[in-house]
Amino acid sequence: MNIYDTIVQVIIFWLGAAIGSFLNVVVYRVPAGLSVIWPPSRCPKCFHQLGMGENIPILGWLFLRGKCRHCHTPISPRYPIVETITAIIFVLVYNRFGLSFQTIGYSLLMCWLFALTLIDLDTMTLPNSLTQSGLVLGLVFQVIAGYLDTNRAIAGTREYLIQGILAMVLGIWLYDLIMILGSLMVGKPAQGGGDAKLMAMVGAWSSWKVVLLAGGVASVLALVGFMAVAGVSMLLGGGIKAGANKFIQPLPLGPFIAAGGTIALFSGDLLIESYQQFMRSPVRDTVTIPLLLVLMALLFWTRRMRLRSS
Repeated sequence: MNIYDTIVQVIIFWLGAAIGSFLNVVVYRVPAGLSVIWPPSRCPKCFHQLGMGENIPILGWLFLRGKCRHCHTPISPRYPIVETITAIIFVLVYNRFGLSFQTIGYSLLMCWLFALTLIDLDTMTLPNSLTQSGLVLGLVFQVIAGYLDTNRAIAGTREYLIQGILAMVLGIWLYDLIMILGSLMVGKPAQGGGDAKLMAMVGAWSSWKVVLLAGGVASVLALVGFMAVAGVSMLLGGGIKAGANKFIQPLPLGPFIAAGGTIALFSGDLLIESYQQFMRSPVRDTVTIPLLLVLMALLFWTRRMRLRSS
């Protein structure tokens, strides 16, 4: 790594941290129906407006020692954590795509996904204002990317735009299907409408291949996550009955969709290639049969949990 690349990464890191600071505002104010522009950042208790030095990403919280300078109310460490994670995401996207339009576009997508993940964890909602704006921005990204990626400006723009629209529609259909199957498994609505919109937003930025892979990865992650929660509840809260009750409780699916979309977008080619190699390998049947048995056992366990919870 040369000195030039190091300087660029440092600049991108602090740019990401600054945007992470704004994401903290978005995550707090959008679910509350507040403006993300006005008033400026301030203490939620004494309403002291933060000064320039107090607003420095990451460092501002350290300088204040995690407390408001005026009323000494503790400031959650989540703020610098979100700023740091956003900064790291920006650097990782830059390392993947370099100085390109894709770096700008996918950095914006990661901001939308990260903000929606945090909001879903906090409120169990995925605000339409973010999913819809992210979807529109994704289609704009497709238009510009198509124009820049080919020598046939109009044809390339049309091709990329159609790709984004088809992937968007596929994302809605895919999660409607997953919602139906999940509802049959647990005996109650398994998803909210925002999850399909989030998947559609991922599709608007990518392609149908990414949507299919993202949906599969997100479903596996969600199943593992839900069962882990139920399993821990069984161990700590009183057996199968407690685990069953926990299993059917609503859990945010948005973070799993965001994770699936991120993995599919940045590692999709590697996953597809690995899958193709596995399907051609002699151990395919040896692994597939036990995997099917495990899936059947999981379905049986899910049904048992559902019955125990009723």
